[in-house]
Amino acid sequence: MSGDLVLVTGGTGFIGAHCIAQLFHAGYRVRTTVRSLEREADVRAMLKVAGCEPGAELSFVAADLMADAGWAEATAGCTYVLHVASPFPLGVPKHEDDLIVPAREGALRVLRASRDAGVKRVVLTSSFAAIGYGHKPQDAPFDETVWTDVDGGGVSAYAKSKTLAERAAWNFIAREGGDLELSVVNPVGVFGPALGPDFSTSIVLVERLMNGDVPGLPRISFGAVDVRDVVDLHLRAMVHPAAKGERFLAVAGEFLSFIEIARILKHHMGGAAKRVPLRQLPDWMVRVVALLDPSVKLILGELGKKKGASNAKARRVLGWTPLTNEESIVATAESLVRLGLLKDSAKKA
Repeated sequence: MSGDLVLVTGGTGFIGAHCIAQLFHAGYRVRTTVRSLEREADVRAMLKVAGCEPGAELSFVAADLMADAGWAEATAGCTYVLHVASPFPLGVPKHEDDLIVPAREGALRVLRASRDAGVKRVVLTSSFAAIGYGHKPQDAPFDETVWTDVDGGGVSAYAKSKTLAERAAWNFIAREGGDLELSVVNPVGVFGPALGPDFSTSIVLVERLMNGDVPGLPRISFGAVDVRDVVDLHLRAMVHPAAKGERFLAVAGEFLSFIEIARILKHHMGGAAKRVPLRQLPDWMVRVVALLDPSVKLILGELGKKKGASNAKARRVLGWTPLTNEESIVATAESLVRLGLLKDSAKKA
């Protein structure tokens, strides 16, 4: 309950809004950046769903990752900065630089402004995408010592953007960071309670399954973690002395396949999961679907691959204890039903 001022970049985002709510519950003062101040009402609506109504205690600054304006004002007087904002599209961008440049340059803008404002520590939201791609298949789980090989072939523009942005952040700290400290959190797919229609790409997967928008299930496995645990890890990395200069993988447990997620939804969600398919799609069919649906192109390189990641470091160093995969997937689905964000609820409305 320190009352320190914390900046959260990207308050309109899924993780950003949860960060703001948890910070207020923990007794911090919060400022957040939005690309347009017209989005303030959207942020406050999400916070209300999260059980947080900060009123005038929450302040807003307009700032864009691609422009210098606003960042000095945003970081002024802050003790900590959670740099959460970064582009994550549903489809494949026309050019990879559409993702890489905003992610890298945005991180550097935030770090530069934080250094100049005398911020103590920045926690950067990176991704497992900066760790687990461009490698030959391996049996051992990935950990924080590994970096995605952006030249390894088949690496998506998103994975490149997160890798190059995080690399640039560490290089900045080493060369010109001054007294500024950096910690990094690398989440896998982020699930958990939606607070409104602005939610993560991972939650779109559950939404599409629940709506019956996919004909079947591709042979894909990926890590999962609850957004509340991702934010908890950010807050621990923000203040713990041992987190300085460290990166932390945020993963709940074993990687999940689409069919395992579908079975969890069927088991726990009753009639709300009636449209969830249980049929496994052959790889060739997924490739055909990708010709029609750009979002499916993002997963083609992962068909049939088995991966794992370790949360041992976050547990050992920061005392982090995440919810289970099952708890997180169920919380995701329950929130979509509760907020009326599925097809059936839209018709009833």
